[in-house]
Amino acid sequence: MAIIQVDNLVKRYGDHTAVDGVGFTVDEGEIFGILGPNGAGKTTTVECVEGLRTPDDGVIRVCGLDPRRDEADLRQVLGAQLQESELPDKLRVDEALELYSSFYRAPVDWRELADTLNLTDKLGTRFKQLSGGQKQRLSIALALVGDPRVAVLDELTTGLDPQARRDVWDLIERVRARGVTILLVTHFMEEAERLCDRLAVIDAGRLVAIDTPAGLVAKVDDRQRIRFRPSGPLDHAVLTALPEVTAVERAGSQLVVTGTGNLLLAITTVLAREHVIAADLRVEQTTLDDAFVALTGRPIEP
Repeated sequence: MAIIQVDNLVKRYGDHTAVDGVGFTVDEGEIFGILGPNGAGKTTTVECVEGLRTPDDGVIRVCGLDPRRDEADLRQVLGAQLQESELPDKLRVDEALELYSSFYRAPVDWRELADTLNLTDKLGTRFKQLSGGQKQRLSIALALVGDPRVAVLDELTTGLDPQARRDVWDLIERVRARGVTILLVTHFMEEAERLCDRLAVIDAGRLVAIDTPAGLVAKVDDRQRIRFRPSGPLDHAVLTALPEVTAVERAGSQLVVTGTGNLLLAITTVLAREHVIAADLRVEQTTLDDAFVALTGRPIEP
């Protein structure tokens, strides 16, 4: 069942159309990603979903509510982690959690939430003293303290080091396990592939494609490339004869075999039959980054 519905969303700022006819649905329990470069219209889209901006055209429903008409009710079912959010430097973590929980009719136990997000030992710490990863965990906690059905997370891991980013990804997967539907805005390919059940690719305010990460890759190129260095002479014909193989090329001492389907199994079976060992074997597939370039004509990050 769709818990978020966006139809033909349009948002203009003067002569500039930031969002131009975007539409998608998000199913309950799903992590749905909005992927695109900076300035693509991602944040404007989710701010319309959150009721922070008024669309110029289109229909939005979140849990059956209109974000503008039903703003008070929406606040009770939707939690948001904004792209840029700061708290007073001297505000302690426990004070922030207690304050935010007071905004909701039926909040969760913020102490239990702090424990879930590994913040218990930081409850007495002031905001300015938190690390970047700790601030992000607090931001997630504040988005969840109202026990929302939907959480919107905008550029969740920007500015974090690789380990802190992975720690936050683990947290998001645990949040979804609590039954929360997540709308995730990102421009990190690895983040989108790791977390998202489906993705909407947005570029220059327009919706380019919607699919699973694997489905977006398959739309562009579902071929695989297997590189290896054969331990001895190998007749290329035994490989080209395989139905999974579309091409065999030599690159120095390596062979590069391109194909589809269960290509790896087909090749290793033939090599075993021919008593050839595949040294330095590497499987290469089209990535989400490749798919984005093919869909939009440019890389997501310069």
